[in-house]
Amino acid sequence: MPKEKNTWFTSWFNTPYYHILYKERNHREAALFMNNLTDYLELAPGSEILDLACGKGRHSKFLYRKGFDVTGVDISKQSIAHAKAYERERLHFEVHDMRLPYPKKFDAVFNLFTSFGYFPDERDNYRTIQTIKSALKPEGVGVIDFMNSELALKNLVKKETKLISGITFNIRRYLEDDFIVKEITFEDKGKTHRFVERVRTLILEDFLAYFEEVGITLTRIFGDYHLNDYDSEQSERLILLIKK
Repeated sequence: MPKEKNTWFTSWFNTPYYHILYKERNHREAALFMNNLTDYLELAPGSEILDLACGKGRHSKFLYRKGFDVTGVDISKQSIAHAKAYERERLHFEVHDMRLPYPKKFDAVFNLFTSFGYFPDERDNYRTIQTIKSALKPEGVGVIDFMNSELALKNLVKKETKLISGITFNIRRYLEDDFIVKEITFEDKGKTHRFVERVRTLILEDFLAYFEEVGITLTRIFGDYHLNDYDSEQSERLILLIKK
């Protein structure tokens, strides 16, 4: 894997502005999903969970409070520095690139909130799936929570303005080379800033190709955080459960 000094995700995720823009993410929705998912998986108290690309750890912290032993990893040093303030005996955070193997086995590996498909090199998507596979215990389960790209494209909001913490974020979205691009511009303290997010418009068939190549089995598909069945035309999410 080539060294990357300044990809969009390493630069944007490590700024305070990323956390300002997304500070109002729905914690109630995250709790609903984690309750439904862990109940469905019948994970026993004390089960070890890897939260792969954990951000500031909102899912990790909730899983810890539910009685699980949680490790959250993320490429963003800023996010992990924030999360480490919440570390406990069964809650740990570490800077780690999800394209690289993690040296421990878990009962479950969660990749949540569209934390996949960032990479310009398609091989990195395979590497991430391989990371999930290698981090699973023999009977472990992996979960990838991705957007429903088909619905996201259909409902794409091309322009949007958000005023958060005194900063006006101007957001533009468009499709470019099979990526949904989110261009974010704003001014703060007399300086103009511009960042982009790029997420590949992956669909179910793309993931099936990854799973076949890596040698992992798809066991269940859900279409939302209530764990309803997946419908490519109506579901908000594409939630994939996988096993070795």
